[in-house]
Amino acid sequence: MLRGPAPSEAPTLLRILAPVAIGLYVFAAARYLSVWARRRRPLPLAVATAFILLAEAVLTIIVARSWHASWWEWHALMAVAFLIVLLTARAEYRHEGSITAAFGGLYMERTLERIDRRQADSLSVLVSAIRAGEPLAPIVQRFLAEGTSAEEAASLERAAHELVRVDNLFGSYVGPQLAARLHEEPEFGELGGREGDVTALFADLAGFTAFSEGKAASAVIEMLNRYWEGVVPVVVEAEGGVIERFAGDAVMAVFNALDDQPDHALRGARAALAMQAFTQATAKEHPDWPRFRIGVNTGTAVIGTVGATDQRSFAAIGDTTNVAARVQGLAAPGEVLIAGATYERIRDRVRVEPHGSVPLKGRVETVEVYELREIIS
Repeated sequence: MLRGPAPSEAPTLLRILAPVAIGLYVFAAARYLSVWARRRRPLPLAVATAFILLAEAVLTIIVARSWHASWWEWHALMAVAFLIVLLTARAEYRHEGSITAAFGGLYMERTLERIDRRQADSLSVLVSAIRAGEPLAPIVQRFLAEGTSAEEAASLERAAHELVRVDNLFGSYVGPQLAARLHEEPEFGELGGREGDVTALFADLAGFTAFSEGKAASAVIEMLNRYWEGVVPVVVEAEGGVIERFAGDAVMAVFNALDDQPDHALRGARAALAMQAFTQATAKEHPDWPRFRIGVNTGTAVIGTVGATDQRSFAAIGDTTNVAARVQGLAAPGEVLIAGATYERIRDRVRVEPHGSVPLKGRVETVEVYELREIIS
């Protein structure tokens, strides 16, 4: 049984402190009402209601005629306030399935920012460990020692594994350089582009259609994947190029698209010759397989993201890439042709065979074309 003091009026000290308590309760109620207005979660509204009831309980102490009666009313209002919060929290827990999620709607913006930063830092540590092949148990134990709940630590570990899985899955589609750029600058993935000085390389397999005719699809895919397995390391790893796209038996690569590569014309030329060297080596094992013909051109292109809101891709667009594609169409199987713009950048580093000034489909002006024979060290 709760027993209140006997006097008919509340103690003087309590009457002095009561207005302060009421003000604090009202302020807290207002803050949680603002949280409820933004998130529309029931728990902030319940807490705001509880604070209002607590303010009313304190008000009862200083305005009631009978201190003994107000003592009981005070405790009754407090009990109702805590009961409202308890029942609402129980309903939220049953709906959300976790204490963290249930009480997440109570957090103020600054608290949420701190939680987000802490979780982001924790995820970063876990993801780095997974990629490095390090055990996660010591890291999780450290999180627990720092105050992270077991439930939250398990959730972070699951999220880290999922992030690595998704990153590995989609990273192979966009390429390592583009994936790294998007990690560093997410805004790079927005629709739009910028002009840049690049070298474009186009290659396709001459005689691909004739080769594919009458063959099983699995045999055609096997041939293509064998070629791409050799081409990608040459372009991406050895020369730092970006695979702009695969299109059946064709590939387009761009140099100086994402990184600062002043020697991009030379990189493109080296990649083209290395691709042909790989093709010749493969032809010894598979003499009936088609061979690459390659065209290279250097100049200005628009580099950026094209597409729609729901689906987009990285692209290099402009006359430079168009000329590279047209020059590639003039090459014979096993041959690398470079346009005059590329030759002017690397003329002291290469040995070529001039093909003269050549008209290209869709262009009024002719283009100087050279067969690339060798890179001079």
